[in-house]
Amino acid sequence: MSATVRPKPSPMQMQDLGPAPEAQVARDLVKHGLIALPFALLLGFIGWGTDGIASVAYAYGLILINFVVAAALLGWAARISLGLLMGVCLFGFLVRMALITVAVLLVLDQPWVAEVPLAATLIATHLGLLFWETKFVSASLAFPGLKPSAEEQ
Repeated sequence: MSATVRPKPSPMQMQDLGPAPEAQVARDLVKHGLIALPFALLLGFIGWGTDGIASVAYAYGLILINFVVAAALLGWAARISLGLLMGVCLFGFLVRMALITVAVLLVLDQPWVAEVPLAATLIATHLGLLFWETKFVSASLAFPGLKPSAEEQ
């Protein structure tokens, strides 16, 4: 009797059919973004008046939409293959940054845009929310949905 040897599939072709943490991380980012939004709007108003508020709100919207789109794309790609997931991570980031650049360039000459709060909000919000979420993700050694509760510890 001969045993059939099945070739081991390439990791690049494997799928991730487990739970999708991307959506939960995106929800956390949006939640944290909405917590910090009033403070950012207040700073925009103090420094630049109503133009500051409009610029901060526009930048906030761009960043939050960016995170939600990233989560959707990563969740979709992980279900297909790890190779596609890696490609979506790299090229999706580049495309999303290009789209944010286009969105900024389209409104830069508008009278309601104040460049300093727009740029500061784009940079600070993007990095701030990522660092804030990294704290929660790394604290659980997984994603937030797997963080053990107080009773389990």
